[in-house]
Order: sequence, then structure tokens, then C-alpha cells
Amino acid sequence: MGNNFSLDPSVDNYCVMGNPVAHSKSPQIHTAFAAQTGQRLYYQAIYVEEGGFSAALDKFQRLGGKGLNITVPFKEDAWKACQHRTRRAERAHAVNTLWFNGDGQRHGDTTDGIGLMRDMTVNHGIKITGQDVLILGAGGAVRGILDPLFDEQPAHVVIANRTLSRAEQLAGVFSDRGDINACSYAALKGKRFHVVINGTSASLQGEVPPLPGGILADSACCYDLMYATADTVFITWAKSQRAAKALDGIGMLVEQAAESFYLWRGVRPDTKAVIEALRVQRER
Repeated sequence: MGNNFSLDPSVDNYCVMGNPVAHSKSPQIHTAFAAQTGQRLYYQAIYVEEGGFSAALDKFQRLGGKGLNITVPFKEDAWKACQHRTRRAERAHAVNTLWFNGDGQRHGDTTDGIGLMRDMTVNHGIKITGQDVLILGAGGAVRGILDPLFDEQPAHVVIANRTLSRAEQLAGVFSDRGDINACSYAALKGKRFHVVINGTSASLQGEVPPLPGGILADSACCYDLMYATADTVFITWAKSQRAAKALDGIGMLVEQAAESFYLWRGVRPDTKAVIEALRVQRER
């Protein structure tokens, strides 16, 4: 039943709200961060029925909750619910991290893009600066990563999507940040990229966008925002194209959580041990 939850009054309370949410690894990740940093808190996953986000948020705040993560399909609802938003949240039109200040005002940020960039550049040593970057898809997940991506100063960004108009619209929104344009998948033929990021959810359904061969430059890196119990079909495709690195979104998941934790608690946890624990757990 949606919104049927309670908090632990003895500690600070946090949660992730979504639908579905039972699969979420956020409670495990934040509990590990809390243990590592000596923070006393309780973090739970809360299932919210469609159309029920506003009431669930009101209840969580009324009961004394300190902050929350928001996952699909409520990130835009969370964006609307905030009185104060960071620049990256404003541009992403989505909030995945929310907290309350002393007078009850709601603050929102999106940590997905910074989590992706930290996993790529810090954890895996992937260079974005001065590189040609291809992004597959033009939905909310892609919109959420574009601002932090441009902070890394790529040479050129191409958004490819089945529906060209959506890619063109998104490219237009971020055209002030740098060199960006849109194209169809077929129009990628003959182009080569140093970094390819899959922002479609198709790989979870066993599909890969219809990409022409030969689009990876030498030593190219491929990153799938999705993750699964085994290689996604995009990761399999990347390996078949001899990508130098083919990575899934587990690291991004932990890094975006670490950024949320820092926003709430003012302490930055170590992510490497948590990422490794999730990978080991997945391989069992």
C-alpha cells in the first residue's frame, strides 16, 4: 500500500521514494556510508503509488524526515515540489536529492550527472576534456547528465535518438554549454567517437540501438547508465567493437548516492569499497 510508512524517531531519517522501489540498492549503499562515516541514521525504501508523491513527501516531512532520494517516475514531481533548486537541477528539470532547511523550505539537486562524471573520470581515468562524445537516447536520464558532462569540456557532443526531434530539442536546450548537435542512428555512419554513453533503457530489454559499425575511435570508452546482474547488451556490443573500456552504471549509482550523502551530512564517504561490494554481490 502506498504511503504506508513510519520513521525511526531515535535517529535522522532518510529514504528513497519510487515506483517500483523494492529493487533499490540505495538503502544498502547509504547504510554502508553511515557505518563507514560514523553517522547515525535510518534509510528506507518507500513505495509510492502513481499520483501519490506529493502526499508521501508531505507525510515524510511532517514526521521529521531529513532528506530523500527520488527515483522514477517522480523526479519531475520532486523538481516541482522544491522551492530552491541548484543550477544543474534547474536545467535537468529533475530532482533526485531533496532536503529541508530549518524553516521547512525544500531544496532539490540532481546528482546523477556528477555521479557519472566522477565514476568515469576519477574511478576509471576516462578523459572527457577535448574528446568527441556520443550519447544514445534523449530522455530524462540523458538530460540529467548533460550539464556536468559539459563541465568537463568535451570537444563535441552528439545526441543520437530514434525520434530525431527529441534529440534536437535537447541539443537546443544545452547549446549554450558547448558544441552539441543531434542526429539519427543511421546518420552516425562514418563518424567516430572517443566516448559513447548509453542513456537508453533499451539494454535492459535486451535491445541495443541500431548503431553502425566502426563508430569507436582507437581506445574508445563505452559506458551504460543501466546495470544488470550480467553484462547489458550495450556492454556486450561495446566489447564486440573492441572498446578499451566497457562499463555499466553500478559506479555511477554509488557515486550519485555519495553526492547525496554529502549534501545531507556534510561528509564525503569513500565509494570504492561500496562499489566493490556491490559488484561482488552481483557476481554471486
